[in-house]
Amino acid sequence: MTDKEAYLQKMQAKLDEWDADINALKAKMSGASADAKIELNKQVESLESERNEMKQKYEELKSASGDAWKDMRDGMEAAWSRVADSFKKASDRFK
Repeated sequence: MTDKEAYLQKMQAKLDEWDADINALKAKMSGASADAKIELNKQVESLESERNEMKQKYEELKSASGDAWKDMRDGMEAAWSRVADSFKKASDRFK
């Protein structure tokens, strides 16, 4: 397995984890008060947007040729870190 393939697997696992987190937040909405539902819905929409952005970056990285993916990786790491923080804050807030 190449470094790129390993990195892509790591990214896919994180995307899958974020999908599960979003689904868990959506499930919490059913038993929440009206005010909490509004806040949860805003949070879910924001997280879905960020997840979609990362999915797009994942696809770009996946199609990068040669060593170009290594140049993209540093920028990806910063973006992944930012999105991961958003997911953690949302999960902690609605536990």
